[in-house]
Amino acid sequence: MKKINYADISNDYPVCLHQDCPMADTCLRQIAYNMLVNNDRTMRIVNPTQCSKNSDCIFYRNSTPVIYALGFSNFKKHMLPDQYNNFMDVCYQRWNRNPLYERRRGVKALTPEDQNFVLNAVRTAGVTKDLKFDNYEEKLNWYD
Repeated sequence: MKKINYADISNDYPVCLHQDCPMADTCLRQIAYNMLVNNDRTMRIVNPTQCSKNSDCIFYRNSTPVIYALGFSNFKKHMLPDQYNNFMDVCYQRWNRNPLYERRRGVKALTPEDQNFVLNAVRTAGVTKDLKFDNYEEKLNWYD
C-alpha cells in the first residue's frame, strides 16, 4: 500500500467515522479520517447512516494505488491518416476538443476506464498493434 501523506488529502474530502467497519483498513475515507482527526479543526464527513459497513458501501474508496496513463501523442505515428482520423472522431465524441487534447498531451491523466476506452478506439480504427501510452504514474484514486 502506498503511504498516504497528510498533504495529499483535500480540505473538502469527505471522511468516514466508522472505525469498526471491516473495510476501514483499506478505505481512503477512514484512513483520511484517522489522519485529519488529530490535525484539523473541522472535517467534512459522509452521512454515517448511509454507510453499509461492508464491501457494498457506496462511500468506500480503495486505498490500493492505481496506474494512470499520461498522454497518447505517440499513437499518431503508428496509424494511417484515415485510422487516426477515425480514432480521433471516436475520442471527440467522448471528451470534446479541449478535454481530449489535455488527455492526449498528458496534462490530464487517464483513469483505467479511460485507458480501456482509448485502446478500444484504437482497435475500432483498425490498428492491430499494441500501443503504449506516453507515460504512466501510480497514484491513489481519491475521486475517479
